[in-house]
Amino acid sequence: MIDLPVQTRQGLNYINMEYEQLKLKNQICFPVYAASRLITRGYQPHLEKLGITYPQYLVMMVLWEEDGITVNDIAEKLILNTNTVTPLLKRMEVLGFVSRRRSTQDERKVLITLTSQGQKMQEKAASIPERLVEELQQVGITADELLGLKQSLDRLVEHLKGSGDFTV
Repeated sequence: MIDLPVQTRQGLNYINMEYEQLKLKNQICFPVYAASRLITRGYQPHLEKLGITYPQYLVMMVLWEEDGITVNDIAEKLILNTNTVTPLLKRMEVLGFVSRRRSTQDERKVLITLTSQGQKMQEKAASIPERLVEELQQVGITADELLGLKQSLDRLVEHLKGSGDFTV
């Protein structure tokens, strides 16, 4: 058990920090969460020029890779629930980026395709990843470090996604 001094309005108090594993600085989840939020914030000015949000950008990247896929396919690739993806796709349809239609083979499935506006956006978006890497390099993070981080995170995601159980 550790007694930690904490400055409060009433003066110096001591708190009992018995569980080292509960300190924020000892968590893997927090830097992953914080980095994700900060990277998303870095994308924001670039995506605002395209008129889309970061989640919409993720959907667009999925469709630029493979157009004409189902809502379920998009949800699976983005590791999201369909009830999260469906309202997002409806908003994107209203904005004119995608169209939604029932499959002729299985009317339970909804196919998502890019509109011409959605297809044209790809060229405008193509430089965004490179610009963000350049910004990170300006603060001393190398391309090799970014690649190593991405590979480690890919392995982590695959483990967590495939395990069924959440055990780290």
